[in-house]
Amino acid sequence: MNPAPTYYLTTPIYYVNDVPHIGHMYTTLACDVLARFKRLDGFQVKFLTGTDEHGQKVQKAALAAGLAPHEFTDRVSANFRGLTLAMGFSNDDFIRTTEARHVRSCRALWQRLVERNEIYLGTYAGWYAVRDEAFYAESELAKAADGSRLAPTGAAVEWVEEPSYFFRLSAWGDRLLAYYADNPDFILPESRRNEVISFVRSGLQDLSISRTTFDWGIPVPDDERHVMYVWLDALTNYITALGFPDVETEDFKRFWPADLHMVGKDILRFHAVYWPAFLMAAGIAPPKRVFAHGWWTNEGQKISKSLGNVIDPHALVDRYGLDAVRYFMLREVPFGSDGDFSHRAMIGRINGDLANDFGNLAQRVLSMIAKNCGGAVPQPGPRTAEDQALLSAAAELLPHLRAAIDRQAFHVALTALWRVIADANVYVDRQAPWALRKSDPPRMRTVLYCLAEVIRHLGILAQPFMPASAARLLAQLSVAEDRRSFVFLAPEHALQPDTALPAPAGVFPRYVEPADGADA
Repeated sequence: MNPAPTYYLTTPIYYVNDVPHIGHMYTTLACDVLARFKRLDGFQVKFLTGTDEHGQKVQKAALAAGLAPHEFTDRVSANFRGLTLAMGFSNDDFIRTTEARHVRSCRALWQRLVERNEIYLGTYAGWYAVRDEAFYAESELAKAADGSRLAPTGAAVEWVEEPSYFFRLSAWGDRLLAYYADNPDFILPESRRNEVISFVRSGLQDLSISRTTFDWGIPVPDDERHVMYVWLDALTNYITALGFPDVETEDFKRFWPADLHMVGKDILRFHAVYWPAFLMAAGIAPPKRVFAHGWWTNEGQKISKSLGNVIDPHALVDRYGLDAVRYFMLREVPFGSDGDFSHRAMIGRINGDLANDFGNLAQRVLSMIAKNCGGAVPQPGPRTAEDQALLSAAAELLPHLRAAIDRQAFHVALTALWRVIADANVYVDRQAPWALRKSDPPRMRTVLYCLAEVIRHLGILAQPFMPASAARLLAQLSVAEDRRSFVFLAPEHALQPDTALPAPAGVFPRYVEPADGADA
């Protein structure tokens, strides 16, 4: 028996200088959908998330909170872990960069780079943005109205001069470009790929990878006056979770190189330039793909604490429901592009797509079966061309969804799913089983059977996106929990006539604004 194929995907580990927001939820949600899809499709999945807890920014935030750094990171990391639990994310591991396993991994990677002559001691003098934990060249900076300099992200920069260890990044430009050329899907979407290639072609400078002006970080081996640059530290988490430096662990051998690092577009450079260079320099294979998604605005405005419009994912779920939020976030905007969150659009998706389209389809079909077929799966008769066309459309969904998911085109997958929902609703109206009840009961039973079988397909395929709602729907079809993976989409696993069904209940309720217009 062949072992199950594997799939390793990661979120960025989230920086613990603030509370979780909608951006953190969005990235992890995308990974959660992908992980669930792959598990249902027979893959052995490892899904990693966690928190990045070192660096000057964290040390400053801890000081501002009146806490020691380890107390501060314990508190804030717990908020991020709480988000994964509240959102029902299916991650297999939650890593913290303050863990002993991670310290060991970082120090081992550093030693590898030293042994390969990829690190040297020098002096750094240049512009550093504490907010970004990033160094910038003079040519990348803009001037603020007051004459101060700003990073491309808008973060303030300060001039830093200190002893520093450097990574020989300048030697890796041509090798990175060759890797991008040989692996055209390494960076997606394509627009981001082009940005990275342009950056590397412009020439890479050696990278400062240690600091001496603060001490909240992993000490450099054999020179503990220095702590490791937070990005060398943070990026290493992806191999820490597989047991590095022990590359003979079952996890490392099965899951590395990672299939996907999911990141926001603001940290693409670190993942698509620095990280593969670190790995190749250490003799370790780079990941297979880095996908950089876009940012959200709120009702047309940039989201920021100063504007007071940060979207709390917990409040969002409390108001609209978890599965509705999951659906909206991945359907509303082409994944990879920037998008705007609006309550009007959210309500439109809930009441239109979920309640009217999918919910109404399931409710009226299951209600007709309950009323006219003794509350059991009806016995079908001969199928017409119209019956077969609808059943075939449902049966052909899986390869389309696979192709979309494998390119992180979640919106394309959902559009394909809803196309069949639309076809099923048109079929109901044309076949009019309520009229057939009197004129042709055997034909009514065939129509209702075909619809129930299509709904079974839709329910199974909707699981990665809306797991709780899909589970309720499949339960109403008496589909056992151990018969909901994609292998059970095959014709031999179709609904069995005369199977008793529970009383139907709505799965996708409409959203009604509170009477006073206030937020729920």
